[in-house]
Amino acid sequence: MLYSFEDFSLDTARRELRRGGALIAIQPQVFDLLEYAIRNRQRVVSKDDLLAAVWNGRIVSESTLSTRINAARSAIGDSGEEQRLLRTAHGKGIRFVGAVREGKRRSASSRRSSPPMSPATAG
Repeated sequence: MLYSFEDFSLDTARRELRRGGALIAIQPQVFDLLEYAIRNRQRVVSKDDLLAAVWNGRIVSESTLSTRINAARSAIGDSGEEQRLLRTAHGKGIRFVGAVREGKRRSASSRRSSPPMSPATAG
């Protein structure tokens, strides 16, 4: 799945975050946290939700969780003060609040296999 927001794209198949086409290097847990928050953007995701989804239920410290949330914000040009895209619901969890467009990434092979339209069939 390809999630697009502002000038970012998050490609879950390739596990890539890009801004304007440039690859942004992020840790795997930061990618997973961001993907989970975007996929569940219709609701606030709790600490327990994140622990189950990103850490497979392992116990991690509050500072580890905060560090990963801050890294996710930093990767998408957000901050804890601004919270333009990733908002904290104090005592509840976090929610991705940016406008997201969903799409499927077309593979290079599917683009090559489609013949170009001739002027006669272009309609």
